[in-house]
Amino acid sequence: MARLIFHVDVNNAFLSWESMYRTAVLGEALDLRTVPSIVGGDRESRHGIVLAKSTPAKAYGIHTAEPIQSALNKCPNLIVVPPRFELYHTCSENFVKILNDFTPDIEKVSIDEAFLDMTDTCHLFGSPMEAAEKLKTRIRDELLFTVNIGISINKLLAKMASDFEKPDRIHSLFPNEIQKKMWPLPVCDLYFVGRSAQKKMDLLGIRTIGNLARYDTDLLVSHFGEKYGKLIHEYANGIADDNVTIDNKKNKGYGNSITLSEDVTSTDAACQVLLSLSETVGMRLRQDQVKCNSITVETKDSDFNTQTHQMTLSESTDITNVIYKNSCSLLNEFWHGFPPLRLLGIRTTKISDENFDQLSLFSSEDEEQKKKQESLDVCLDKIRNRYGSDSVTRASILKK
Repeated sequence: MARLIFHVDVNNAFLSWESMYRTAVLGEALDLRTVPSIVGGDRESRHGIVLAKSTPAKAYGIHTAEPIQSALNKCPNLIVVPPRFELYHTCSENFVKILNDFTPDIEKVSIDEAFLDMTDTCHLFGSPMEAAEKLKTRIRDELLFTVNIGISINKLLAKMASDFEKPDRIHSLFPNEIQKKMWPLPVCDLYFVGRSAQKKMDLLGIRTIGNLARYDTDLLVSHFGEKYGKLIHEYANGIADDNVTIDNKKNKGYGNSITLSEDVTSTDAACQVLLSLSETVGMRLRQDQVKCNSITVETKDSDFNTQTHQMTLSESTDITNVIYKNSCSLLNEFWHGFPPLRLLGIRTTKISDENFDQLSLFSSEDEEQKKKQESLDVCLDKIRNRYGSDSVTRASILKK
């Protein structure tokens, strides 16, 4: 029996979660989703980068990871709000809890999207469309934000479907719908077709996914190589062997990643993204009272090539600043602004719950600095837990 896969993607996650909190919890009348607004940086100092944007802001050409100053130049009346990373982590957890009510077979891709294998549980909720509607409605009614859901027999087609018309929509893309729904789309909309590949295809007269699907495989191999040429031809025809990967090893690692709507081309912007990821990862480590001894930085470039770089720490840590600085160091070892990046991620592993610290071989000054950073993180967590995640923000979050 063919598998039944859902791809569930939160619409404008950080912005949606921010707006939900401000209207439902703080009682504000303005819904940030209805006006030009962004999450990230500081309006007064005009420092930082765009972490998330509203649909009206997108109409001004504002994109994720661009400098705040650039965004304000495009839209002087833009509303700029600082990030609340603890809030976003909580929203993500609540999101996954509802997903678990529909199936235990979940692959969480990032903080705001996941694949669900609904093959064995869909019948409990009706037809695939009925099940998706119940899931979407529960998230909207209980958590007060919206999602897009794509439905198909594999992850590739489910993700393609969820990227159709947004927001708050359900789309199917089964094999018998590929010619009608997917083939007319620009070839750049196909997963794994980056900018450089698109330019080559344009020269070959391949402008739609349908053109690619019907193109001679041997010619594709001659232009793009055997592995990539065959892969994109299969993808254009909806062929993919990509089952949902279920991680049953709980708390073996803590990580977060973000897919950017616009590619990152500067190390400053990339490090700002790593800082926001380090905040959420560090907070989760401290909440569970564990530390990591290994950090991995993952990137995916504009051509969908993935790279990872890992390091082992001299001693375990849960300090946000340590995670951030080492992540930036890892990134700078293998990336210098090219090729453009579309995804950045941090993963911490070698987790321990030891209640003691290893004696340091370094100077007492270094040890004192470490204790100060630990105390700072503890204080920040306490303040945020008591007064809200926006009650205090690291100065480094607001700077370029």
